[in-house]
Amino acid sequence: MSRHPLKCQLHAGATLIGTLVSLPSPEVVEILVAAGFDWLFIDMEHGAFDALMAQRLIQAARDCPCLVRVPGHDEVWIKKVLDIGAAGVIVPQVNNAAQARSIVARAKYPPAGVRGVGIARAHGYGYGFKDYVDRANDELAVVVQAEHKLAVRNIESIARVPGIDAILVGPYDLSASMGRIGRVSDPEVRRAIAKVRKACQKARVPLGVFGVTAEAVRPWMAQGFTLIAAGCDAVFLSIAATATRDALR
Repeated sequence: MSRHPLKCQLHAGATLIGTLVSLPSPEVVEILVAAGFDWLFIDMEHGAFDALMAQRLIQAARDCPCLVRVPGHDEVWIKKVLDIGAAGVIVPQVNNAAQARSIVARAKYPPAGVRGVGIARAHGYGYGFKDYVDRANDELAVVVQAEHKLAVRNIESIARVPGIDAILVGPYDLSASMGRIGRVSDPEVRRAIAKVRKACQKARVPLGVFGVTAEAVRPWMAQGFTLIAAGCDAVFLSIAATATRDALR
């Protein structure tokens, strides 16, 4: 399998512009790759597809690195998405350091962790097994999401967990946990995100954020967020469809 430089670029401070994939369509992925995104956020948490379809999406992406968001913290999901060839894993709702340490362990082969050893697409179906196993712990990205008020409360200890390659803020779930669902520009929500930013910058952990539009993420980029997920395939389609309809009525 290809060696994706995403983790190296992330730690070098590069700004990586990606978008979220929620539709189970390899053709959509091909269109997004052709648009020139640096990486793709494949969403198994909310997307209506399984590991096999996630693999098809990664295959369609070819050399564009894909980070796959798993449905939860279960080691089976983390192992499976890495085995299908993801450049890394995004884990939702990580609210304390103990959870973060467990996730890192599940993403790493022994002795650094407890990831199970199998033969799958990531290993070249066996042809590249030794090479993959030798480099996987160093090359695959482990990204945890800070998207709950409990994560904000514990962010200093989460950011200090070894093996965390980035912390990705989920503004919508964060706002919901604060009783302000969808109000991502609310001053309290923004203050919570600022607390995450300060803790990550102090710990020198790369910061990520999702926003529905370019305008939503641009202010965070100006504050040092570098792993950027802007927009979503379904939203792109709905915006263009609505604009075309309105232009012709």
